[in-house]
Amino acid sequence: MHTNYGYRLGPLRAQVELLRSADLFSHLSAEDLEAIARRMSVRRWHGSAIIVGQGEPAAGLHVVFRGRAKAVLFGDSGREITLARFAPGGFFGATELLDGQASPSHVVAEEDCVTLHLAAELFLSLLERDPKLMRQLLVVMAKRVRRAGETIGNLALHDVVSRLTRTLVSIGEEQGESMEDGVMIRYRPTQQDLANMVGTCRETVSRALSALARRGLVVSKGRSLLLRHALLQNTREAA
Repeated sequence: MHTNYGYRLGPLRAQVELLRSADLFSHLSAEDLEAIARRMSVRRWHGSAIIVGQGEPAAGLHVVFRGRAKAVLFGDSGREITLARFAPGGFFGATELLDGQASPSHVVAEEDCVTLHLAAELFLSLLERDPKLMRQLLVVMAKRVRRAGETIGNLALHDVVSRLTRTLVSIGEEQGESMEDGVMIRYRPTQQDLANMVGTCRETVSRALSALARRGLVVSKGRSLLLRHALLQNTREAA
């Protein structure tokens, strides 16, 4: 059974800077960010640990400090579908706090992961006192709903190669670094993770990536993946 435990991160400043980089809290002053950080508990999770279980009641807001997490659904056969991924600064648990419903999916640590946890009553009181925070939360939620719609359409209407390229471009837009010859994804998902995201098997993703590489559309560099401009342009034109 996976467990979590307290974890010291060093200076409070590191937590404040992390919150400042998160879309949800970026409008707050340094004093407000520090006040929030002081009320957050720090938790560490081993890779593959379930941070939030599907069907669990809302317990608070998690902000990823280190590592990565993902929201997933597991089928009866063991098949996994990835709904969303959370890099440092990403957060989860807010929707359940707003509507009082249980988590619709598992949230799992992709690797060793550290999160900052804010208890439910504290987060809800912040929303009540700060209209800008509520508005920013709604903006982020709207983006996630739009992205979910795109994912559904991607799965239903496109073949595997198209689903994979659209997913890679989406990751590049969210997390990539612009380069002279394309967009670099520094920490790309594993082939199995990509398969879970596009609804296929790892072997199919491997063949699709190899085909894209032969056409010069992607370049693998260890854990990094360079998306060439031609791939980005072709995918956007086909949208």
